[in-house]
Amino acid sequence: MITVARKTKKNADHENHERWLITYADLITLLLIFFVIMYAMSKIDNEKYQVLASALSFEFKKAETVMPQGQGVLGQVSTAKARDGEKTEDDEKDKKEKEEQEREKQLEDLLAKVQMYIEEQNLQAQVSAADTPRGVAVTLKDLFLFDLGKAELKKEAYPVLNQLATLFPTLNATISIEGHTDNLPLATGSLYKDNWGLSNERSLSVLRYFVYNEGMDPKKFISTGYADTRPVADNDTPENRSKNRRVEIVVLRDKD
Repeated sequence: MITVARKTKKNADHENHERWLITYADLITLLLIFFVIMYAMSKIDNEKYQVLASALSFEFKKAETVMPQGQGVLGQVSTAKARDGEKTEDDEKDKKEKEEQEREKQLEDLLAKVQMYIEEQNLQAQVSAADTPRGVAVTLKDLFLFDLGKAELKKEAYPVLNQLATLFPTLNATISIEGHTDNLPLATGSLYKDNWGLSNERSLSVLRYFVYNEGMDPKKFISTGYADTRPVADNDTPENRSKNRRVEIVVLRDKD
């Protein structure tokens, strides 16, 4: 009995109570392997990312050399604004060209109507009309409009001025009324100091007729006296001097 008891005690003294260390070591080993694998995977992804980033950067730089400048998002906005600006300029240009064409058509119609009226009334000796670089010019001789050295309109001139007054309101143009004289000094006792005063008063008489008698818009008219500074012939004969004494009604091409 004594021997059995000792043997049982010896076996109990040598029982292994540290087996959990083996499991713990295995767990640590597995965790280490897991982190190594994770690290290796992250390293590979980073390298792939760098390769991908380099490739994209190269393609973007390559695209910049092919794509016109300003084709990015901001560039597209700028380009759109530029196109809108160009479109506006084109629209303004087209509008201006259309207005000029309409004005030219009006001048052509006006000239044809005035010339027809002159022929129908046999006024070729007193009135003429022509297309000039400035516009359509209707020229009326001084003795048809006024007595010698005076600026009061004759009644004989009223029908012509009335006819012109029926044509002017529809025109989108400025009308310049210009008085001209020859180079001879005025007679002693004249109401006007010199040819400047006479030419200016004759221009104003025609303008006042259109405004006060025909009720036309005064903003459409310009009144100017040139005296003898713009002759159409040399002032060397009575015939040439009579050509220089005139009033010109010019429907200007330029509105302003």
